[in-house]
Amino acid sequence: MNTKYPLSFDEEQAIQELGGFERCRAIADAVLKKNGFQRGLFRASEVMRIRMGRVVASRGPVITFHFDSGKSLRANIDDMLLQAEEVQKNSHGTNYVGAMLQHLVGAKLDLVLGPGKIQHHGFSVADHSTERKGDYQVEAVALHVTTHPTEALVRKCGENLRVGLKPVILTLGDGVSGAGFLLKAAQLADRVDVLDVGQFLTANVYEHSLFKAAACKVTLSKLLERYNAIVETCETDPLLKIKLSVSSASV
Repeated sequence: MNTKYPLSFDEEQAIQELGGFERCRAIADAVLKKNGFQRGLFRASEVMRIRMGRVVASRGPVITFHFDSGKSLRANIDDMLLQAEEVQKNSHGTNYVGAMLQHLVGAKLDLVLGPGKIQHHGFSVADHSTERKGDYQVEAVALHVTTHPTEALVRKCGENLRVGLKPVILTLGDGVSGAGFLLKAAQLADRVDVLDVGQFLTANVYEHSLFKAAACKVTLSKLLERYNAIVETCETDPLLKIKLSVSSASV
């Protein structure tokens, strides 16, 4: 197996003729699971190298959404974040996970409120340069999306409160307790809501699907289509876009 790209051109061509890498991987993993194997055909790092492969040279999207009905909705969302993390490891300091989280939340807000109700900004655009009160402001609520809550963010929440806004921190699961600790130290623990952003997105998909499991794939695909539209408008790096696999895009 090649260390840079785990598939030969012949293997890649054969896989495409069989319906694409994601489909072949899903079938192989299902067979392995049925026979008692706890891991899939490829490790996560190998999957990312295959997805990135030769596409990186053309700077096309390498993060792929393939809805796996055998996994929880949260696991499907986490898979995309793990892919972004792998891309981030091979980048030169670009926070792909943070950018993805920000624009996924923005896409969710657009689906809830309707396009045009909130302003979208590039991930690298600082709040102070635009006089923004947070990543998004909805009525009197200031939403802060972050992978790692900091003291500076807590001070920002304090500023929100002083001008009559209700701050909400949306962060990764590991960051929830950290945010709580920082808020407690600043005596703001009972004035700022802290939510796991994965749960935030998952709950929204279930709600918009009216809790019909079969409709979740369609709802999540629409969320990602809106996400890609926001990235197209606000960002310059095409690696931030999410490629919808044929099976996931078809509804």
